[in-house]
Amino acid sequence: MVSKDTIRGVNELDQLRNKKGFICDMDGVIYHGNQILPGVKEFIDWLYREDKKFLFLTNNSGKTPQELQEKLSRMGLHVDSSHFYTSALATANFIATQTPNAKVFVIGEPGLYNALYEKGIILDDTSPDYVVIGESYSYNYENICRAVRHIQNGARLIGTNSDLTGPTEQGIIPACRAFVKPIEMVTGKEAYYIGKPNPLMMRTGLNMLGVHSKEAAIIGDRMDTDIVSGIESGLDTVLVLSGVSTMETVKTFPYRPRLILKGVGEIPTLAAKEEKAEKTK
Repeated sequence: MVSKDTIRGVNELDQLRNKKGFICDMDGVIYHGNQILPGVKEFIDWLYREDKKFLFLTNNSGKTPQELQEKLSRMGLHVDSSHFYTSALATANFIATQTPNAKVFVIGEPGLYNALYEKGIILDDTSPDYVVIGESYSYNYENICRAVRHIQNGARLIGTNSDLTGPTEQGIIPACRAFVKPIEMVTGKEAYYIGKPNPLMMRTGLNMLGVHSKEAAIIGDRMDTDIVSGIESGLDTVLVLSGVSTMETVKTFPYRPRLILKGVGEIPTLAAKEEKAEKTK
């Protein structure tokens, strides 16, 4: 028999499981660094089995959709590259729309460079229109000074996302906003952040899914990006505690997710328990 506590949790998942579309964060939800999280394979199998529309919407700008596809493949998860959308793609689309053929100075990884290149945006360390900052393993004092100089000369500052930290298998590490902050402080200019919770990302994600916000849910590990963007966009909100958030950190925010789960693996697991419970009645 299934316990009363489990039945209560299962019933609370009914509304979630009936959604047509799912927008899922990746870091802290699907994996930590190169380590897949428990229950993820079962969750993805469930998405396919139930014919759900789903999109991995990540604030991390370092990798292309093809690289993310290959990363999951190495973990034993086979997902088509069309199911990925990154803050790098959103940033490139925003700049191309605002300033066609723009010139940019970039601090970031290949995923960001590739996204900008595909939109016809020109790399320029002389007189750029924008300074674009993403996650970077080559972040250094020289690049900071260059970015500051370009902004002082009139370039506009853009951050691919506003995440301050990110989870890895080694623990919490600095993310995009930590790289942008010194440049903001020196120049006195605030960056415009493209990734979640910016509605630009959410609208694009819903358009890619082809579903209305009322028919979709967002699953993430961050209150300040995933959950707030879901609330403000009218999606069902699910916080998983497999990333940076804990029950204690949830209490520090004035808003709450509708559901809090240990991880995405609980969605198919509790669904299976519900089916078993129904059969035993």
